[in-house]
Amino acid sequence: MITQTLPSVAQNITAGNNEILMVTNADLRESANLACWPVQQKYEAKLQDALSSLGYTMKRAHPVDEERGHGFISSQRQGSSLFAQIDENAPLIVLLTAWQYSHHIAPSLMHHKGPVLLLANFDGTWPGLVGMLCLAGSLTSLGKPYSRLWSENFDDDLFVNGLQTWLRYGSLQHSTGYLHDVAPTHPVMATPAGAMGRNAGEFILKNKEILGLFDTFCMGMINGVFPQQAMVNIGMPIESLSQSALLVEMAKVPDELREECLAWYQERGMKFQFGENDREELTREQVKEQCAMMIAMVRFVQRFGLSAVGVQYQQGLKDSCAASDFAEGAIGSTERFPIPDEQGNIICEGQPIPCINEVDMGTAIPQTMLWRLLTSFSLPAETTLHDIRWGSIYQGTFYWDLEISGAVPFEHLKGGIAGATGYRQPAMYFPYGGSTISGQGKAGRFIWARAHYEGTDVIMHIGTGHAVELPADEFERRRRATCYEWPLLNAVLDGVGRDDLMAGHQSNHLTVAYVAENELQTVLQAFVAQSLTQGIRVQVAGDAIRLL
Repeated sequence: MITQTLPSVAQNITAGNNEILMVTNADLRESANLACWPVQQKYEAKLQDALSSLGYTMKRAHPVDEERGHGFISSQRQGSSLFAQIDENAPLIVLLTAWQYSHHIAPSLMHHKGPVLLLANFDGTWPGLVGMLCLAGSLTSLGKPYSRLWSENFDDDLFVNGLQTWLRYGSLQHSTGYLHDVAPTHPVMATPAGAMGRNAGEFILKNKEILGLFDTFCMGMINGVFPQQAMVNIGMPIESLSQSALLVEMAKVPDELREECLAWYQERGMKFQFGENDREELTREQVKEQCAMMIAMVRFVQRFGLSAVGVQYQQGLKDSCAASDFAEGAIGSTERFPIPDEQGNIICEGQPIPCINEVDMGTAIPQTMLWRLLTSFSLPAETTLHDIRWGSIYQGTFYWDLEISGAVPFEHLKGGIAGATGYRQPAMYFPYGGSTISGQGKAGRFIWARAHYEGTDVIMHIGTGHAVELPADEFERRRRATCYEWPLLNAVLDGVGRDDLMAGHQSNHLTVAYVAENELQTVLQAFVAQSLTQGIRVQVAGDAIRLL
């Protein structure tokens, strides 16, 4: 007779009458969790006060770990073990005040039957909003219903009314009327620009844009890992590469070529903030290692016939070598150190190579599509992704602070290479250092986009925006309120306000490609037609719909 014994798990974490369970998720890196913990404590108190004023009590579903020094969920195992004990029907608030790894809790939230509210603080230094957008997009991709809410201080009307609604009905819906569905039969398909877009889409479906990714699933972003069928369906298959292979290829780059690469950028005016203590300061050896990484990445592009390339960026590689940032920004630039193959032939000379930061397939899709389209038009084709990091009002206008976590193509900066400064990536995250490509985002018009998936369907949000160069003192204020070492782009998204984007965006990322004002309508129409041709569902955001 076969007998069976499984570990027993008691569902002993329950919510009483007018009691709301609260969980909080954060980083895999304990150094980050310790730094963010004081802010989390502050917002827990604010949430408790807000619930009390409405006749409810907050119950922390997991204790503060005094030995570790914080009360965050910080691994998938911890999150899974916790949710196994939680009453699956209990009302649950996920309070987010920092960047978080969505995979710690998303699989468990999928099986939770009670109402779920993702609640974020809206702050530049401690951006729960970034974590919430990532977790929201991940749950959308997994098909899990949830509600979302955000606030600076947990006391404004949006927050109070939203919380009250969720408490009463177990659900909270925001208007996403800024998103306009575009049917495959839309008249834009019959325009001259639409015809060019169809040509680009058909080219991709037939010839394929192969995306080379050195490992995937960066920082828990479930919404950044698309089903293989979804990628194949739109003509953009993945070439799965290993970060270990990248390290091997880097080791083959001789020191003299590394030196030549670094000198090339210094001669063109990039300023590196070099020091001597490599544990805390930027050194020449760190940047030389990043040059070797860029050279190795470009050689992989040639070897595998890639259209774009990306590096997993965090776990693993950060413990082996300098951060990938400088390599990523430089490889995506048209003005780039001439990189030779093993026979001495220059690879992709005069061409940007789309770099898929954080291997986010949701940005790989628009980045590579826009690169192909803009290249076919003989227009500047540099693309990048940005974090939707924060935003605030200046002289009556809300400006987003868009920050990639380390580097952008030089062409996206005011002053280009000469306008770039290299800072060491913070030691808290990157023990081996490495330079960022920091600077002020240049003024100009741009197209923005980001794809997400539902099942195996790919959906693309597409919009337009204005990049602005804010006055020096305001720009400096925003840099110090976010991450000083990273490039910062200030922008208005046309017809898309702060709360619009927070209500409907399915990622903490968006793709940006600069397009001149007199070419914007043509490129937008072509890009929409290209997307529809590739079988992508299109939603045009805000005022961009007027350009169709």
